[in-house]
Parts: sequence; structure tokens; C-alpha cells
Amino acid sequence: MKHRPPRNGRGLFLGAVLGAVAGYFAGRAAGNPAMGIILGSLVGAALLYRVNPGGRNRR
Repeated sequence: MKHRPPRNGRGLFLGAVLGAVAGYFAGRAAGNPAMGIILGSLVGAALLYRVNPGGRNRR
């Protein structure tokens, strides 16, 4: 049986939402909240997807 890499959709979604909120405030302080939302959601989703990969032994 081939080993599949873990998928963490919940971490991806949560990271995108939290990153967008944090990016909004950081972008607002820098003068462009729209770009902060986009970059924050990308970075947040990537971080929470990798940091919390989910359960591996679930069937």
C-alpha cells in the first residue's frame, strides 16, 4: 500500500482565516489592507497546514 501525505483541510482553512484577520490589521497599519489580507491568508494557511498536519493513523 502506498503512503499518502497527510491532508489537513481544517488547518488550511483555519490558517487562511486567522492569517487574513492578522494580515488585515498589519496591512491597515502599512496602508494597504487588501494586500495584507491576501498575503496574510497565504502565509497563515501554509503555516497551519505544515505545523498541524493532522492524524496519520486514522483510517
